[in-house]
Amino acid sequence: MKPLHFSLTILCFLMTFNSFSQEENKEKRFKIHTVAFYNLENLFDTINDTTKLDELSPIMEMNANRDEVYKKKVHNMARVIADIGVDLTGNSPAVIGVCEVENRQVLVDVVNDPLLLARDYGIIHYESPDARGIDVALLYQKQLFRPISHSSHTVKIYDDNTRKRKHTRDQLLVSGELDGDLIHVIVNHWPSRSGGEARSRPKRVAAAKISKFLTDSLQAKDPYAKIFIMGDLNDDPTNDSVKKVMNAKSNREDVELKGIYNPYEVMFREKGFGTTAYRDAWSLFDQIMFTAPLIEKDYSSFRFYKAGIYNKQYLTNKRGRWKGYPLRSFADGGFTDGFSDHFPVYVYLIKQAED
Repeated sequence: MKPLHFSLTILCFLMTFNSFSQEENKEKRFKIHTVAFYNLENLFDTINDTTKLDELSPIMEMNANRDEVYKKKVHNMARVIADIGVDLTGNSPAVIGVCEVENRQVLVDVVNDPLLLARDYGIIHYESPDARGIDVALLYQKQLFRPISHSSHTVKIYDDNTRKRKHTRDQLLVSGELDGDLIHVIVNHWPSRSGGEARSRPKRVAAAKISKFLTDSLQAKDPYAKIFIMGDLNDDPTNDSVKKVMNAKSNREDVELKGIYNPYEVMFREKGFGTTAYRDAWSLFDQIMFTAPLIEKDYSSFRFYKAGIYNKQYLTNKRGRWKGYPLRSFADGGFTDGFSDHFPVYVYLIKQAED
């Protein structure tokens, strides 16, 4: 996979946007924030919860050093979250969706790590009915984002043979003000490809329909709603769940008022970028899509500037067959001192600062 790097400085960023201004000789200043998503890969604690199958988690399957491994895993997750967006904004994400977390407490431990403590992150989390006990959640910097409402939404899927319900992750909807602008964030972790892509496809289509329903409901109240649909979708930007159900467009010019733009399709289809790999093939399962008002060119409120995959060198394997792939936390029954089997994704938002 080709590396994705951004070398712009804040000064260059401001100068670039000044060059598009109709008002010559007047420098415009912009606020910039990062919105991100990260699959934390099996962030489980070391306590056996008898209501879940958490004993199947990698850390619970270890026979020794669980507490030490847990502390290191938490610190590694905090390190990555602290770093996302810093190159351009000088700050960690204002808002970041996460998945594969066992409970609220593991997130409390992450946000209280010394690398994140000063950011003062709040947590929005609901327990999901997922059999393994993994959930989605939203972390937000309290000084930048003010939650107004949040809710959890069930995805109902069924076993192909028995028709019994298979419990999966709920979807999280959070509405709030990002530095004064109303935004909505839908955090997802769609069903896996267990059993094969084709056989499991209807389950992700079902999950996509929930995300689309939530998006449509918000737009019915406000056609200009700024909505982010993010998550580990277990589908690429070109799969039916994203292209047909979400009706996400890869070309900004094709996005109508209530449409959805997906900047990750071009990265995947034309540039070969990915966020996770399996059997020598890259997939771009982790995506952030958003609605049309975020790609308008009036910067009096927050607009989309750029999307990226956070694939810094310290997050990758350095040698062997998997060189360049995400350096996962657990492999061959042990802890690798790695991070996740997924790279995080992020978007930058900009808004003209008041004089």
